[in-house]
Amino acid sequence: MIYSVRHTTTFRYEPAVRESLMEVRLQPRSDGEQRCLSFTLTVEPAANVMQYHDFIGNTVHHFDIAGSHSQVKVTAQSSVDVQSTPQPRSSDSGDWADLDASVSAGDYWEMLLPSHFAQPSDLLQQLARELGCQRRGNPLSLLTELNHAIYKSFDYVPHSTKVDSPIEDALRTRAGVCQDFAHIMIALVRGLKIPCRYVSGYMFHMDEENIDEQKIDEQNPNGLQPNQQQPNQQQKDRSLEGASHAWVEALIPGWGWVAFDPTNNLVGTDRHIRVAIGRDYADVPPTKGVYKGEAQNELSVAVTVSPANSMIPEPAAPTYVVRSRPMLVRSAAVRVEQEQQQQQ
Repeated sequence: MIYSVRHTTTFRYEPAVRESLMEVRLQPRSDGEQRCLSFTLTVEPAANVMQYHDFIGNTVHHFDIAGSHSQVKVTAQSSVDVQSTPQPRSSDSGDWADLDASVSAGDYWEMLLPSHFAQPSDLLQQLARELGCQRRGNPLSLLTELNHAIYKSFDYVPHSTKVDSPIEDALRTRAGVCQDFAHIMIALVRGLKIPCRYVSGYMFHMDEENIDEQKIDEQNPNGLQPNQQQPNQQQKDRSLEGASHAWVEALIPGWGWVAFDPTNNLVGTDRHIRVAIGRDYADVPPTKGVYKGEAQNELSVAVTVSPANSMIPEPAAPTYVVRSRPMLVRSAAVRVEQEQQQQQ
């Protein structure tokens, strides 16, 4: 499937700020079964956009807007080819000994250690005991079960947490967004000595009557059977349409990196479009930057994902809007504020 993705982020400042420095991770990756066919990035006011690749191969664009301005608008337009892959099955995957051998032979240590947003805690250990999160069965069957358990145990509530919320907030209230669920699953999975990484990207939301992707069956935690879900077993996607998305990838012997989406109870479908991967969200925020000045600011995000062969949709209205007051940090007599957008 070839998708067209349009991601527009708008920052508004009152009063105007004097200078903005920003970096964005909005270009889809080209690896595995995915290829970014085209990508354009437009910045208003006009700026000289440069790029580099970070330590894990994500494409990072960055720019500097000098002079007074009250708005920054960043628009990323992508065309991405995502190929379908066979659904992983427990009967075809390795066991724990195979996993340990793969880890010993590879370089996965960064995806095994605690990271900024995926830290062990008392609340996490309590959840682990509740979900029976210990080595049993085989890695694929256990992670499929864990993916489903997080989906059932937590309510999806947009804007219930903040961009920098620790997982304790979601663990305490049993509610959050995709960013929180991904961090919780990463922390649990790494505790089992399974390499696990955070994925930032997009998800194509299908019309409810046309959903034919493989959903996880409560009666079938050991793997997915392609095209055998009954209509009454299908679940509506919970993640917020019109926003970026986040899920995880775990190393499964015999399959390599397999995607698990605990927000929507899915195991890697061709509806997931990968933009960046990292240890957790701290490595891959869609936008991040600073500005000079003292201003109230508003951040709005609008995302449209559609099949490339369909009629081009009208630009989406913002589905994610955050307003904040000045939060000042003094450094060399310059006032700056960091901007980031949460993944829903």
